[in-house]
Amino acid sequence: MNQKRVTKISNWQIEEHVKKIQSGIITAEETVYQCLSQIESKQHLNAFLSVNEKTSLEQAKKIDQRVKKGVKVGKLAGTVFAVKDNINIEGHATTCASKILENYISPYNATVIDRLSAEDAIILGKTNLDEFGMGSSTENSCYAVCKNPFDEARVAGGSSGGSAVAVATGMAQASLGSDTGGSIRQPAAFCGLVGLKPSYGRVSRYGLVAYASSLDQIGPICRTVADAAYILQVIAGKDKKDTTCATVDVPNYKYFLNKSIEGLKIGIADEYFGRGLQEEIKDRIMKVVDELKAGGAKIEKITLPHVEYGIAAYYIIATAEASSNLARYDGIKYGFRDKNAKDLLDTYKFSRGLAFGEEVKRRIMLGTYVLSAGYYESYYKKAQQVRRLIKEDYDKVFSKIDCIISPTTPSTAFLIGEKKEDPLAMYLSDIYTVTANLSGNCAINLPIGTDSSGLPIGMQIMAAAFKEENLFWLGNYIDRCYKT
Repeated sequence: MNQKRVTKISNWQIEEHVKKIQSGIITAEETVYQCLSQIESKQHLNAFLSVNEKTSLEQAKKIDQRVKKGVKVGKLAGTVFAVKDNINIEGHATTCASKILENYISPYNATVIDRLSAEDAIILGKTNLDEFGMGSSTENSCYAVCKNPFDEARVAGGSSGGSAVAVATGMAQASLGSDTGGSIRQPAAFCGLVGLKPSYGRVSRYGLVAYASSLDQIGPICRTVADAAYILQVIAGKDKKDTTCATVDVPNYKYFLNKSIEGLKIGIADEYFGRGLQEEIKDRIMKVVDELKAGGAKIEKITLPHVEYGIAAYYIIATAEASSNLARYDGIKYGFRDKNAKDLLDTYKFSRGLAFGEEVKRRIMLGTYVLSAGYYESYYKKAQQVRRLIKEDYDKVFSKIDCIISPTTPSTAFLIGEKKEDPLAMYLSDIYTVTANLSGNCAINLPIGTDSSGLPIGMQIMAAAFKEENLFWLGNYIDRCYKT
């Protein structure tokens, strides 16, 4: 990295930082150097797979020149972003942390990248993940295990572990991840950050490498709820390139950030606080609930009778869709091809066998099985029926209340290797998050303190589809309480 005096940058909110860029108090170039310095000193955490130092500094200098000339700059001017390496950036590698895509260079931008760039955000690099987003710990990357900055012997969470670590350590001011069953919220919880999974269809998926198309959603990881609202305002909205992207209007989220919670209706479901939940997490969440009640919110007991089947339904549907989506990586069209193959069948078998990791193969096999003749009705169709019941449970509850509070994870960050050999135990890490994806609702993780070992505790807020403003309404109130 080029040597340069780096101004110490405080943990300003993004909107505040942009105003300081616009007024010349700080420069975009200094911001980039600060992040590069952190990447250099924390590279052993394995957060980044690639860093675009040269292009980022060039972009920062152009922003600073425009500021000096009095030319208008964007809403995210000089804000440094990290991007999960399953989101395409034109001219840059998109590997999905998989050997099968190790030499793939994207020919186009994802819509979210175009929208960030249009507001002068600086994309510093691509971050580590579980291969193709399949995992809850970022141990399934073909490159390196991502380490938790609070305890390097522990996982960062997954699959957007690199994106979380980048923000937690100041390598970036914010990041983008993807969430199929909790892959934004869970690493945010493990790293003490805010992580938002928008409603399905709120943010365009164009340019996101598909894992499970009916579940995937792009969202931000950042330090505050206000930052999440600010970023979503930029990346949300209809997109003609993505037919699954909703045409629902995007409200002004800033309006909801400082509203009183007087009369806000919050649901608490016993189903989320049963066996398997770390006691310290439960106690901390209940303390927050008591504080909300004292602040004027209405706390109501609710029931979600079908959420207990969420994990089973999720892993049938997700693996089925993964099996279909990953069929395109066949050693023919692009990506890794085994040179020892003698015919077409060998090319398929050897290329996929050598280049896919163990967890990806497991999910492809499970997905192929549940879609096969004789098993489709028993597994995939039944899982979709359960999915409908789960959605109906949420629809019924959200017709009467504004938000649901639950844990994000059953425990704080676990040790690297602790669950690697037990896939079922790993899958249960997502027990509180998968139902938001199955139902299409929005959800956010909030950091609410630490456990007795000093590890971050996360709390989840859920709201009805396209009601992200309710997450920001309640979330920012809680955020302010814990930041002051």
